[in-house]
Amino acid sequence: MLEVLLFALTSFMIGLSGAMAPGPLLTVTISDSLRKGSKAGPLLVLGHLVGEVLLVLLILEGFGWLISSSLASAWVGLIGGAVMIFMGLNMMRDTSPKIESDEFKDFGLVSKGLVTSVSNPYFFIWWGTIGAALMLKGMELAGLAGLAAFLIGHWSSDFAWYGIVSFFSARGKLVLKSTYKFIILACGVFLIVVGLYFILTSSITHIVA
Repeated sequence: MLEVLLFALTSFMIGLSGAMAPGPLLTVTISDSLRKGSKAGPLLVLGHLVGEVLLVLLILEGFGWLISSSLASAWVGLIGGAVMIFMGLNMMRDTSPKIESDEFKDFGLVSKGLVTSVSNPYFFIWWGTIGAALMLKGMELAGLAGLAAFLIGHWSSDFAWYGIVSFFSARGKLVLKSTYKFIILACGVFLIVVGLYFILTSSITHIVA
């Protein structure tokens, strides 16, 4: 039992180190939290979690090699890069600080979290390599209980980190009113740059492959 708990803690720390790295989901979390409040983070992560559940099922079915292949990475990068650029342009166009509480908009945040995650080729690479290895380690340790320990630890790190980021971003809007639009524009530019990077690197990968 102690080994399972320690493995869950280890999974939490590994997940936290990945969640804290700058990336598209972090950028979208900051931007949407400024506009829609602290609920944005958990809802975006819920969409991210849906994507991860799908990948976990694929890995359990033996398709881990596919989602981390260079060809899959290239296509995800090309399509995902285009999606990132679209999201960035849309973000730069809409810098309204209006908070939306509509339930459909809440569902939109979940969808946005899913799209942001699956548009990132490194999301698939991580799960096809590190994620798959940790899943296997957990199952070797304690079967389904070990797998559950990994998933609970990993998902807890996502909710913890993005929940904190979302809370302080929403609170910071009151302090950063004068620079609010600049922050949103900067987030939009960052997504466009990331999208271009994904397309460029994926094109090179596709040519080499």
